[in-house]
Amino acid sequence: MLTTPFAAGSPNWTELATPDPAGAGDFYRGVFGWEYASAGPGTGGYGLFRLGGGTVAGVLPAGGGQAPPVWSVSFLTPDADATAKAAEAAGGSVVRPPADVLDLGRTATLADGAGAAFVVWEPGTGEGLDLVDVPGGLTWVELYTPDEDAAFGFYSAVFGWEALSTPIPGGRGTYRMVNPAGRGPDAMFGGFVPLGSDPPEAGSDPHWLLYFAVTDCDATVTRTRTLGGTVLTAPADVEGVGRFAKLTDPSGASFAIMQGVAQAM
Repeated sequence: MLTTPFAAGSPNWTELATPDPAGAGDFYRGVFGWEYASAGPGTGGYGLFRLGGGTVAGVLPAGGGQAPPVWSVSFLTPDADATAKAAEAAGGSVVRPPADVLDLGRTATLADGAGAAFVVWEPGTGEGLDLVDVPGGLTWVELYTPDEDAAFGFYSAVFGWEALSTPIPGGRGTYRMVNPAGRGPDAMFGGFVPLGSDPPEAGSDPHWLLYFAVTDCDATVTRTRTLGGTVLTAPADVEGVGRFAKLTDPSGASFAIMQGVAQAM
């Protein structure tokens, strides 16, 4: 599970790039109860989603021919420059080279060998999200990739991730879950999914999908529809895990929700 303080190699930030930050603020307020606020002067219009006084995500204004609206995930690193070099050495690429963000930290956008983009964050004064693994907070990430073995080889080389595979209920193969080096299964934060095995993901490029925790999956889906979002995968149960759904916001940015067994109705 995700916890703070963050371990090296674990997700420690998430960010929505959207052409309509104000509209996104209205949508996610209705869905999760988040409040949108400016990150302050000198941040280029960057904003924050907050819940109960704690930050749960960032908001990046996007437009003018930039990439389509998307949720991205950042992984903690003690050295962004070294991680960028490790990604290239492992067969990935540097999309945006390491750069400082005020005194908050140093960041880079990278891609794995299949082209799935992700961000790395070397903390300065900014350690990462305040709230994770609570209702409304990031709780899981999933990589959709054409080659699970190659993907794990890449991320293991870059971050030292470890993995454990568990049977999928119904005899539908296994699900590979990952955790930071040396932290064991209790620190698992994500899984790998073969690209094309899930109909809503068919035809998409390799990518990371973010899951946010909720206390009522069905009610959250209903609010999403009411507020102009789209349901990609209707609520479904995963034995021993919980109830989930895949959604998009009105701008088309995809995300998922999970009602864990601990929050079962």
